Amino acid sequence: MIEFAWPWAALLWPLPFLARRLRPVRLLAPAALAVPTVEPFETDAPRGRRAYLPLLLLWVAWSLAIAATARPQWTGEAVDLPATGRDLLLAVDISGSMSMEDVTLEGMPADRLAAVKAVIDEFIERRDGDRVGLILFGTHAYLQAPLTFDLATVRRFLVEAPVGIAGGRTAIGDAVALAVKRLHGRPSDSRLLVLLSDGSNNAGNIDPREAAAMAALEGVRIHTVGFGSEAMEISGALGVRVVNPSLGLDEPTLGEIARVTGGQYFRARDTAGLARIYDVIDALEPAQQDPERLRPIRTLYHWPLSLACALLLGLCVAYGPGIAPRTATVSA
Repeated sequence: MIEFAWPWAALLWPLPFLARRLRPVRLLAPAALAVPTVEPFETDAPRGRRAYLPLLLLWVAWSLAIAATARPQWTGEAVDLPATGRDLLLAVDISGSMSMEDVTLEGMPADRLAAVKAVIDEFIERRDGDRVGLILFGTHAYLQAPLTFDLATVRRFLVEAPVGIAGGRTAIGDAVALAVKRLHGRPSDSRLLVLLSDGSNNAGNIDPREAAAMAALEGVRIHTVGFGSEAMEISGALGVRVVNPSLGLDEPTLGEIARVTGGQYFRARDTAGLARIYDVIDALEPAQQDPERLRPIRTLYHWPLSLACALLLGLCVAYGPGIAPRTATVSA
């Protein structure tokens, strides 16, 4: 619908009328020309309704100028904008140990990374309204996807990540430091990192505890997840023996990272447990659900302004410098 941003401009409309009515009265000077009749001059002066046409057009032009000053605008229907939620980074361990098949996925044996991809993919899908980024780390840590509202792209990058592409070892400290760097400068109440690993820090240049201290100073909250089975039966020549595939998991360090930064540490031993953990994180850090609403506004003041200018130009061309009707002052 059409609205006026400055409707008070309508108060200026009677200004020319008031100026004409309130101007000082001037005494007429003696006639400069005395003639016995005014008939020769009658053909130069407009008669009847034509005498008021220029004045009427001037009022129309003034009204259009007032309408332009009031700034008419078209206000459209409200549209929803992407909600501005958290800045959430997901750090996923893709070191060589993530290829170990000690979990199941949909009832079938699967490696750890396949289970992680399935669970985190659903977690990302639920984060509508958040800016989500992805860090993959092994021997080195890489930013695979920067913070973005494009959740489909982040999910695709995660699903396409193979085991060991970042190296076979585990650089937890470098992953945390990279996350702190990417979250620097973002809103202080929305910086969040969820880090998953199945091992201990045995690569990289930064100690995990030092990286956690930096994260705490930057206001980055970190939830850590340790993943891997604790009991696995292996058949061999000497029979069946039970081993612990998660002996390399450094739970104290992951717990310390979470504690220092105000987050929580979670331990997942199977796919179902991992899914429950990410449900808990979803509840602890809910996504922004209320989208911002905006009404698009298109200004229209140029239309009445253009018409007013065109009308004044036409009056100048038609009537010359003296737009008011010409009259003759005579004395018989």
